[in-house]
Amino acid sequence: MKREYISVAILCAILMLNIIFTQYMVHQYFYEHYANTIISGAMNILLFPAAIFVYKRDQKMQKGMKSHE
Repeated sequence: MKREYISVAILCAILMLNIIFTQYMVHQYFYEHYANTIISGAMNILLFPAAIFVYKRDQKMQKGMKSHE
């Protein structure tokens, strides 16, 4: 049942980056800098599969730990 703390820390960092990019995207959209808005949105979209990858890897590591116990 014990999670790897490094995976939790990486997921927290990805969440923080998502929040930062979303705030930046809204700010740039308000000031009509549409190219920066699209770049920030693309970064949010690219971070999502990275978070899924970390989560799935953590789940796989947990299953591996259970079989060794």
